[in-house]
Amino acid sequence: MKSAIKILKEQMQFFYLVRRLSVYEIRSLTSGNYLGAAWEIINPAIQILIYWFVFGFGMRQKEPIGDIPYFQWMFAGILVWFFINASVMKASKSIYSKIRMLSKMNFPMSVIPNYVIFAQFYPHLILIGLAMLILQFLGFPISIYYLQLPLYIVALLVFLFSLSLITTTLTTIARDVQMILQSVMRLLFYLSPILWLPIEKLPESFHFWVKLNPFYYIIEGYRYSLLGQGWYFLENPLYTLYFIVITALTLMVGSYLHVKFRSQFIDFL
Repeated sequence: MKSAIKILKEQMQFFYLVRRLSVYEIRSLTSGNYLGAAWEIINPAIQILIYWFVFGFGMRQKEPIGDIPYFQWMFAGILVWFFINASVMKASKSIYSKIRMLSKMNFPMSVIPNYVIFAQFYPHLILIGLAMLILQFLGFPISIYYLQLPLYIVALLVFLFSLSLITTTLTTIARDVQMILQSVMRLLFYLSPILWLPIEKLPESFHFWVKLNPFYYIIEGYRYSLLGQGWYFLENPLYTLYFIVITALTLMVGSYLHVKFRSQFIDFL
């Protein structure tokens, strides 16, 4: 608990630096491209069309998910996965890939994965805004259920940062963890309600295990908000409690590992 409190205090104290470094990160990633930051929108749009063509138009023959057309259903879920996947993968290698450059700067190392996540967060906000606009023309106008969306956004940011404390520590100690994490994220992509609804196709005995994936909760929360399906956190109180508990545990474990090993990170480079 002491480690978690220490890490949270560091984030609040250096939050201004997180914002500045995240903006610098975005500019450095897009400076060499002719279209610049526009690729943050173009690339997801191309992937969405490919997934819709293969899974929606091809495999499902435009069959809806419940009473929701497949494209709208898939669109509302996959936009959050782009943020999740990019944040997890880039944050996990952020310390060992940037520590030499940032070692002379006077701020705690816990700031590094946080600003990398925020660098992915800004394009995510733009995607959410575009999704809201597009869904207006696809039969899903703005509703009162949009009010719960900030809850899932904040919950996701906290969980991603908590998870990054674990992954950055492990990948700095052993680079092989990065490759394992890549495979795990690919597996979670197909076990999450993004391209299909696992609880619709899998036997009931698997439903509990599939929902142990914390990203399942967040994706469904986003979808309920954007498509006006209801108050997800109220309709699923036990699942909401599970997500809160798993996030708290992840933060405590991640903080403990980070504080314990960060003084030795330079030795593993």
